[in-house]
Amino acid sequence: MRVGLALVLSLSSYRALVKYLVEVDETQLMYRVYLDMINKVGIGGSVEEEENIHESVVRMLCIDGKVQEARNLVKEFLNYGIRPSDLVVNAISCGYCNKKDYDDLLRFFAEVKVAPDAIIGNKILFSLCRDYGVDEASVFLQKLEEIGFCPNEIAFGILIGSSCLERKLKNALFYVSDILSSGLKPHLYSYNALLSAMFEEGMSKHAREILVEMCEMGVTPNLSTYKILVAGFCRARQFDEVKAIVCEMSDNDLVKVSSLEDPLTKGFMLLGLSQSEVKIRRDNDKGFSKTEFYDNLGNGLYLDTNLDEYEDKITRVLDNAMLLDFNSVIIENLEFRDVESALIMVDETAKWGQELSLHALSCLLSRLCRDSLNVEMINCLLEAMSKSIYQLDRKTLNLLVRTFGKTGFTFRARTLFDGMMRRGYNIDNDTYSALLFDACKRCDSRSFRKFFSLARESNWSPEEKDGNALVVSMCKNKWFDEACVLLEEFSTQAEIFDRMAYSCLVSGFCGETRFAEALGIFENMLFRKLSPPVEMYARLISRICRTNFEKAIELKNTCSMDNRPSVLLPIDCALINGLCKSRRFQEANILFEQVLFKGFVPNSDVFNDLIEGYCGERNFKKVKEFLCFMIRKNLRFSISTYGNILRMACKEGNFLLAIRSKELMLRITEFSEIVLYNILIFHISSTKNSSVLDSVIEELLKKGLRFDDVTYNYVIRGFLLCNDLSCSLHYLRDMLRQDLKPSNRSLREVIVSLCRNLEVELALELSREMELRGWIFGSVIQSSIVEALLGEGKNVNKAMEFLDRIASKNLIPENVNYDYLIKRFYEHGRVDKAVELLNIMLRKGGGGPSESTSYDYIIQGLCKDYCNLDKALDFYVEMLCRGLKPSVVTWNILVCGLSEFGRVEEAEELLKSMIEFGEIPSRRVFSAVIDKYRSDKNFGKTFEIVNLMQEKGYVPDFETHWSLVSNLSDSRKKDGGKTSKGFLSNLLEGFGFSAKKIG
Repeated sequence: MRVGLALVLSLSSYRALVKYLVEVDETQLMYRVYLDMINKVGIGGSVEEEENIHESVVRMLCIDGKVQEARNLVKEFLNYGIRPSDLVVNAISCGYCNKKDYDDLLRFFAEVKVAPDAIIGNKILFSLCRDYGVDEASVFLQKLEEIGFCPNEIAFGILIGSSCLERKLKNALFYVSDILSSGLKPHLYSYNALLSAMFEEGMSKHAREILVEMCEMGVTPNLSTYKILVAGFCRARQFDEVKAIVCEMSDNDLVKVSSLEDPLTKGFMLLGLSQSEVKIRRDNDKGFSKTEFYDNLGNGLYLDTNLDEYEDKITRVLDNAMLLDFNSVIIENLEFRDVESALIMVDETAKWGQELSLHALSCLLSRLCRDSLNVEMINCLLEAMSKSIYQLDRKTLNLLVRTFGKTGFTFRARTLFDGMMRRGYNIDNDTYSALLFDACKRCDSRSFRKFFSLARESNWSPEEKDGNALVVSMCKNKWFDEACVLLEEFSTQAEIFDRMAYSCLVSGFCGETRFAEALGIFENMLFRKLSPPVEMYARLISRICRTNFEKAIELKNTCSMDNRPSVLLPIDCALINGLCKSRRFQEANILFEQVLFKGFVPNSDVFNDLIEGYCGERNFKKVKEFLCFMIRKNLRFSISTYGNILRMACKEGNFLLAIRSKELMLRITEFSEIVLYNILIFHISSTKNSSVLDSVIEELLKKGLRFDDVTYNYVIRGFLLCNDLSCSLHYLRDMLRQDLKPSNRSLREVIVSLCRNLEVELALELSREMELRGWIFGSVIQSSIVEALLGEGKNVNKAMEFLDRIASKNLIPENVNYDYLIKRFYEHGRVDKAVELLNIMLRKGGGGPSESTSYDYIIQGLCKDYCNLDKALDFYVEMLCRGLKPSVVTWNILVCGLSEFGRVEEAEELLKSMIEFGEIPSRRVFSAVIDKYRSDKNFGKTFEIVNLMQEKGYVPDFETHWSLVSNLSDSRKKDGGKTSKGFLSNLLEGFGFSAKKIG
């Protein structure tokens, strides 16, 4: 579609797409899209964001073995002056190491003129030692040094460990010499490797010397160092040294040895040998045939054990120490739940050029996810992977999705889930639940429906702990229909949802006034014997009794079976409330008296509802009765009750009653006096009695009360209703002087009234006050002022200046509507201003006009000057894209204009579009196209349009008819008298002639 329409994605769209493809590990497609982005839109925007995406793309290519493509991208970026980052160099280095193509790697460093850092250099050295041996690695190190690599003690340590592993102790010692000559200090692991190698070579007598040198160099031996010494001395059968080493370990708090415990036995245990497995015995044979070593007294001794197993365990300790397997250490730390040490070893792994194994990484990620530790650490581990994340086991991947979802990393969770789905991995129940909860938290209904659909296809069901929480979350988002589906889907599994889920859903439907659905869920609760709370009964009954009184009584009786009479008081109150709302006051009064007879007093809401009902019926006797009862019982009056009494009094013209009601409320309620006056002014204003309104205002001022903004707005409204514009304007100005903001309605009504009375200057004066205060000009205010200025046609420029001024100050509301003003500027010949107003409408986020009239006026205005036909066509296309249908007049003008200016093919297209939209073009429109084709002597097209014209019920004029007949005659001469069958007859039938048979 993009190619066909010649559209190009924006840079941000490209980046989002590439980022997604990186996450789902679609390397080939990612590479194609990224190249397309570079070729189509180039590199721009945030440098940091660009580098992040570039690094991700290069890393994924190298993981997939496409190192050359990654290298090409680096060269491409070099053309933009962007140097490869350490992450990029590391990714390409890993890629070449995996391919064992070290010469090409060296050429890459030379090409981009970069020297590897310590991490990358050590990675290369470790890989070379593993693949080709330490000698090759040593030669390659010299090449790296030539391009600027500076080896550190760990780089030499890798060579030392590899030399020891290859039984090249002499080489290892040379590398130690190189470390010292470089002013560096050998690493602890290097000393451990040397100790192991010496024991392997039978040089146990030098072990103590190494230990002394370590202390002199400030390198503290660790547990592994002492285990190596124990293992080496055990091999050399120097058990006194073993005992001494164990005691030294105890002094350094590396092991605990009790006074009753034999240090030698403890040493064997450190090597994984139990006391029962190894015994030291004296050789009592005369020939000392079993003697392996002698004690200080000259006694021949030997080991009573399985010597093969004994030697195997010692060899394992010594070999493992030569080149430490960090993955084993990490897994061992995690088995002891020592995550901190495991993370330290992860850093050491990278420093020593090794990679985390998938097993070690899975164990570490699982522990981090379970412990809810820093998710950023999880992200760092995943980004450092040299393999695809989807090579991790299914259990770990599910755990990662859940962790990302629960911690707010929604994009990571969803893309990882998508990648798993694309590969057909099984998704756990808890994973679906986590995604659904995350969608709820983000109010993302579209994603929720998608995950819910996939979950149902996978036979997902929520855990008991998740069911209620999920329904509650859905109800918070007002996804009640989806929650209903969830309840119905698992209706047979009663243990998943309890009363909380159903209650939340009933409350939600009630809040949305969807009482039929609420009742359905409520009855389901009753069927499942979930015992709804009394408050829920009350809420439903209050509403249902308005339309189905019998059902409300049925629900009341159901509630009565399980509750005491005193508990049922809210139910009775709800029934009374519902009856009042449905204007069944006699029944409400009967039920009210029954409640009183039982010795209960309904709450104040019931009295307020009854008063409201009787006020509506203007039954002052009943109103007075309930008022007295409420005063005696000290019940709270609602502000709406006061308003209803005033409305009743004012409708009756009983202003004295209204004023006395205000005085009564002042005595028996805690409402502020100005609030009571405001409501009184509002209701008196509705009677349009200016004299009473004046007297109330005068009374208010005599009491020394200050008008608040509500008072001013009600007074302004009141005088407008009384057609006293001058008083409204007076109070509006007074309000502005006190720095109070009038309501939008007050401003609008005053300005509209001023403009209607042709007092434009006063309206403009108010508009200037609005500008000074930065208040928004609504559509009605703008239209009124502009219309007043345009009224005589002399102030068009002034109207335009007014609109320009408020636009420059950003005083235009969102969703502004300029349809009327566009029409008026069209009528005054200012299409340029009409276009400008349309653009403002589109920019303000309202989606533009909802009807076609604005576009119609602009197109028609542009077509008055046929030089603007192309602009008119642009607006025509735009309105079609917005789903708006042009008027017949617009189509006619466009077709005629295009025909007149020789663009008859485009005119024909529009003509046919008009017919497709169900409109019938006028004869003039058909004639414009036909005449143009005829003047161009394109009689085939002429005949086609004539046929179309006849189909729409028009008869061509004689001139058109004769022109076609003449052309037919000429055509017959050229064709030797042959003509197309039916041409003339079809044409004549269009004029009302019928063909006759001859003979």
